[in-house]
Amino acid sequence: MNTGVKITAFAAALAAAFGAAYGVGAGVGPVGAPARTEHASHATQAKAPAAEGGHGGHGQATAQGPAAGGLQVSDAGYTLSLDTPQVAPGQSELRFSVKDAAGRKVTGYKTEHGKELHFIVASRDLTVFRHLHPVRAEDGTWSTPVDLPAAGAYKAFADFAPSAGDAKNVTLGADLTVPGAYAPNPMPPVAPTAEVDGYQVSLAGTLDPGKPGELKLGVSKDGKPVTDLEPYLGAYGHLVALRDGDLAYLHVHPNEGGPGPDVSFTATAPSAGTYRLFLDFQHQGKVRTAAFTVRAGDGQAAAAPAAQPAQPAGEEQGGHSH
Repeated sequence: MNTGVKITAFAAALAAAFGAAYGVGAGVGPVGAPARTEHASHATQAKAPAAEGGHGGHGQATAQGPAAGGLQVSDAGYTLSLDTPQVAPGQSELRFSVKDAAGRKVTGYKTEHGKELHFIVASRDLTVFRHLHPVRAEDGTWSTPVDLPAAGAYKAFADFAPSAGDAKNVTLGADLTVPGAYAPNPMPPVAPTAEVDGYQVSLAGTLDPGKPGELKLGVSKDGKPVTDLEPYLGAYGHLVALRDGDLAYLHVHPNEGGPGPDVSFTATAPSAGTYRLFLDFQHQGKVRTAAFTVRAGDGQAAAAPAAQPAQPAGEEQGGHSH
């Protein structure tokens, strides 16, 4: 089954994005009056190439959308510098900084959705996703605990807006390694529903390269719609999309609405191909992540009621650290 889902902007440009849960994560506008905020790739780089390689050749681009973010370690005069480019499996600490063109650590950031910087770590096979909330020291060094379950290749994304000058949002990406024997997991199948912690999340809509489309995510528990979702980072949902192959990063924000059960997003895919969507939502004081595999560029619905079962929790690792 295939998807036409538009993955759009995140305040300026930011196209590109797992314990046991599926992720369709999205940042929502301010509670009370969640304005329709969309953010394309924060990066200002040229249009990204179609995803190549990946899992079983899920498709190359047939159309171009907005520029994808997170494909470069340096962009717009800033560089993501990992002090810990290699960590052991299990619980570790990540340390990093953002440096300007002169090599100085950046200490001034604009606050967006309650944070100066949003930090994502995902495995190259798109089965592990972590939305982290690092702490910045006075000298500009960021640190955060992280739990990466197994050896493999990962990528870290920093999404931020420097306070200096009129700098716009930037999304940078850097490789991260957990040493050890490694075999990539297969891409989870396209399916209309995902389960996490007893919650069921449904996905409907289209994802089309180069043009906007609506993604509607519905949250229920024990067969009953959840109508009291809680704000997370100033929104009722937080969505990250990552393209298979190169992990182009897109951070999508929801349309007006809430507090559930549905959270709607308008998104534009930068190219045809296969994407993983990670939805963060908060209920009863806890943030959970649901994940979906979708395909853009074939004109099909993102998730139709086919005979594909939802992935059981545990096949995918997702999580949050504050």
